[in-house]
Amino acid sequence: MAQAMKIAIVDDEQDMRQSISQWLALSGFDTETYPSAEEALKTVGQDYPGVVVSDIRMPGMDGMQFLKKLMSLDSALPVIMITGHGDVPMAVEAMRVGAYDFLEKPFNPDRMTKLAKKATQQRRMTLDARALRRELGDGTTIMKKLIGASPVMERLREDILDLGQSDGHVLIDGETGTGKTLVAHALHAVGAKAGRKFVVVRCAGVDEETLGRRLFGPMDDSGHQPLVEQARGGTLVLEDIEALPMGLQARLLAWMNDQGTPPETRVVAICNLQEGGKTCEDCLRPDLFYRLAAMTITLPPLRQRGEDILMLFTRFADQFADEYGCPAPTVTAQEAAQLLQAPWAGNIRQLINIAERAVLQSRRGSGTISSLLMNDHDDVQTATITTEGKPLKEYVEAFERMLIDNTMRRHKGSIVGVMDELCLPRRTLNEKMAKYGLQRSDYL
Repeated sequence: MAQAMKIAIVDDEQDMRQSISQWLALSGFDTETYPSAEEALKTVGQDYPGVVVSDIRMPGMDGMQFLKKLMSLDSALPVIMITGHGDVPMAVEAMRVGAYDFLEKPFNPDRMTKLAKKATQQRRMTLDARALRRELGDGTTIMKKLIGASPVMERLREDILDLGQSDGHVLIDGETGTGKTLVAHALHAVGAKAGRKFVVVRCAGVDEETLGRRLFGPMDDSGHQPLVEQARGGTLVLEDIEALPMGLQARLLAWMNDQGTPPETRVVAICNLQEGGKTCEDCLRPDLFYRLAAMTITLPPLRQRGEDILMLFTRFADQFADEYGCPAPTVTAQEAAQLLQAPWAGNIRQLINIAERAVLQSRRGSGTISSLLMNDHDDVQTATITTEGKPLKEYVEAFERMLIDNTMRRHKGSIVGVMDELCLPRRTLNEKMAKYGLQRSDYL
């Protein structure tokens, strides 16, 4: 779930800070109060999960000094200043320094509530963006997003770690919805260029002249550099490389040739061409294709990932259940088998869609996962269950692993709780956890 936003109320007058706190608490906010700026600074700083409401006139460090200190710690922290009569010029100066807004005493409580809601929404977006940037720049974190214990996923992670250490250009291909852009992020995050620019451009859906200007310049009227310059020294990701017009393919190749060896900027090309019997090689000029395809990563389709399907479904269903405030749906043995058999033409994107719909219908107390699989009429017609069988042992093991995994997470790693619910002796549970690569520490 998203982190709860706080509101730090700073005022030397006890009655004032308590009345503000009570009003905002009644409006659903999580408040904390401080009698001075010095006290507040012991808690409020960079990445503070909320906003600040502060009086301007306080003994010791006043509101303006407090604001300047907060802006030096985190310039994106929303600070709402409270001013007395005649302090409006000071409030205007506070806005110039970086205050989010100000309220003049006596203020309208409803206006404070509206301001607090807007400020907390902005703060949440800022913190989410920071968290995403940290994740995408952290090789360890982003590799954990490549969930799966199947052999094809083990090989994929090994390939990413191997190729990530190289400076050479990479071609990523695979079916739609398999996570190619995530792999591009991972290649960047585990390599030597991890701390440098990561620029993504989509080659499809843009006319040749506009795309050429974005990629190679000249600089536009707003002063934005061409994308090849923005990515200099880092990674340039070209999504839908098969849609790049021939004229721009020649310019891209010339630019790549000018970089020398090893290249200053790494190019990661993503090919989404998987239908009509065509390949990326058919759509690119040969010299460009061979420059890009010297190192290639092909992502496995979901239907080839075995028990990963159940693991992913469970994770996504739990996330949606948390988001919607309801229990995750229970997966029966029959439904587990159907999830494993489904063709998954939409791959992980389709699985996420099915998981969310399963949670929503479970919340209403109707429907089954089987019905969702049989009646999935999204853009990709993927509903039919395949008749291609798998060994019974594979179904049983996948279902057993899912049950233990779900139960361990539900009991937060309590071995006794899992033993009681599944009626398993300690030794048997330990053996099965070792067999399926489940670690108790992952659930604590």
